[in-house]
Amino acid sequence: MMGGLDGTAIEFSPLLPWVVLIPLFVLAAAAVLVALIRRASGTAWRMLGLAALAVALLNPSLVQEDRQPIKDVAVLVVDESPSQNIGERRARTERALGDVQERLARFPDLEVRVVRTSGAEGGVGGAIEETKLFEVLDRALSDLPRRRMAGAVFITDGQVHDVPGEGKGLGDLGPIHTLLTGEHDEADRRLAVVKAPSFGLVGKPVTVTVRVEDMPGNQSPDAVVNIRQDGGAPRPFRVPVGRDMPLEFTLDHGGQNVFEMEVAAAPQELTLANNKAAVVISGVRDRLRVLLVSGEPHAGERTWRNLLKADPGVDLVHFTILRPPEKQDGTPIRELSLIAFPIRELFEIKLDEFDLIIFDRYRRRGVLPQLYLSNIANYVENGGALLEAGGASFSNSMSLYRTPLGAVLPGEPTGEVIEQPFKPMVTELGRRHPVTSGLPGDVQPGAPAGTEPGWGRWFRQLDVTPLQGSVVMEGVAGRPLMILNRVGEGRVAQIASDQLWLWSRGYEGGGPQAELLRRLAHWLMKEPELEENDLRAKVEGNRITIERRSLEPDPRAVELTSPSNDVRGVDLTEDGNGLATASLLATEPGIYRISDGERTALAVVGAVNPPELADVRTTGDRMELAAAVSGGGIHWLADGDIDIRRTRPDRDQTGRNWIGLRSNGDYVVTGVSEASLLPAGLVVLLVVGALLAAWRREGR
Repeated sequence: MMGGLDGTAIEFSPLLPWVVLIPLFVLAAAAVLVALIRRASGTAWRMLGLAALAVALLNPSLVQEDRQPIKDVAVLVVDESPSQNIGERRARTERALGDVQERLARFPDLEVRVVRTSGAEGGVGGAIEETKLFEVLDRALSDLPRRRMAGAVFITDGQVHDVPGEGKGLGDLGPIHTLLTGEHDEADRRLAVVKAPSFGLVGKPVTVTVRVEDMPGNQSPDAVVNIRQDGGAPRPFRVPVGRDMPLEFTLDHGGQNVFEMEVAAAPQELTLANNKAAVVISGVRDRLRVLLVSGEPHAGERTWRNLLKADPGVDLVHFTILRPPEKQDGTPIRELSLIAFPIRELFEIKLDEFDLIIFDRYRRRGVLPQLYLSNIANYVENGGALLEAGGASFSNSMSLYRTPLGAVLPGEPTGEVIEQPFKPMVTELGRRHPVTSGLPGDVQPGAPAGTEPGWGRWFRQLDVTPLQGSVVMEGVAGRPLMILNRVGEGRVAQIASDQLWLWSRGYEGGGPQAELLRRLAHWLMKEPELEENDLRAKVEGNRITIERRSLEPDPRAVELTSPSNDVRGVDLTEDGNGLATASLLATEPGIYRISDGERTALAVVGAVNPPELADVRTTGDRMELAAAVSGGGIHWLADGDIDIRRTRPDRDQTGRNWIGLRSNGDYVVTGVSEASLLPAGLVVLLVVGALLAAWRREGR
């Protein structure tokens, strides 16, 4: 135990205020000065008397304090961030910690606090994305006055990302020493994304700039970077080392486009964790180009046009036939505005520029040659989108089905046109399909049998035989009303009625026409959120939500592969609408891969290449400011053992192979005793004696 200390001091408690004492002292000094100038006898005795009186007025006392010394505090900050797992750093850290604690145990006047950075201060799943040692140090010292700080010792690889700017406040903490756990001249390679857009246009190129950096020791002129787009096959790119390299990609679809990047390992590597990077780019469509081909004029034609024109993101080209070729018009030629419609340009030259083609009540009338209709069939097979809404003419010999388009249409007309009121119904398959699942006004799951949807009726349906595709809506007596099908690389939707417009007019309460057509258009254009058989993952913070949509009621477990290649199964829960989901917390940042055996989804959680792993070489550069401001030192554990000394605050705190912790000598006062130095009797005796001596001197 540390013994007590005594402190003795003289204190003054003036009997009069200073505003009174100071003028009195000045007058007394002036009187003495005059006496000295005149060489008056007895001046020395008068000076003695005045001095005794002045001291008495100051009332001096001897104060003695009983002091209890307080231990100084030294903090050991142990870095346990991911970069500390490289090589021998972890083992060297533990050995250094034990050695430092053993040396500090020799000092009875020192309290030692050990703080380990477990990673709970970091990002996803408690994983550190930046090493914040000074944040941990501040919390460890929150209950301590700075006068008790002996100093701090950081056992780290030097990758510290929160050193206070300009060393603010570090001078009050005592010397801050850094013991580096790595090796001199470490070499590593890393891949960095220098620049990447957050959004891009679907079908248009986007540029991602990457950089491969070889730390000292790796001197390759270039490196191979393999890039996967949405989990596809890797594409190799040769990238020069040490220079920014722009790479160009095309976004295939709307929504998230995930690009995984990995650079080949260098001859010398500390870790492969920073050889990877990921970029997530959201694909958006610039403008949707739609070609609407109308046949016989009818009430629903304007509904189609109004719906498409109301969307500012749609460029609509409306090809309509107001008068068939066989009908003659007696208007004189000179009174006609003869502007040729660019039929060849639309249906041959620029056909592939359209995102969606709609046929509304169109029948063969000799306006569009068979060649153009064949072009549309090829357009669909090569990835285009076609929506056909037929009228009564679809069931006769002039039907589009009797043209080359019949090869891509999923329903064959029987020739029967049914004209009676009916409510469109979503089929069991349709309840699982994203186009028709959960439509506003539809029958809710669990409703009593026979419950009808809340939307209005239609009054005409064409009888078709579904040859292929999925029947998602039905009409009279369960006959197919809407069929969806994939043809080659493209997609086709067929509506066996021309009465969809009744919903937009609000007849009998209307119906979800706009929502249905929006979903239908997005499914036709292959938007990921409308895929009927799909596996996807959403990320919010560190939570991953897995969604698997299927037309078959067979929820299954999926396989989840973590960034560190740990594999585990995840069971999905069916919600009754074709969607099975699961939610889980990510345990580490990076790219998670989810697979159901047929499809693969990617989830990017946190920073794939965080600052903690961007440069994993051991360095003292980041701690130089803290050492300079506080008087501490930076030492490599690989160079040998470090001695520890207690030092005075005004002396050097570090040397070649030693570090110092300052001795502050702080204490608390446990008791105080006070004794007057001039008792009243002594003061009277001195003053009276001095005056008598002065009087006697003058009497001679």
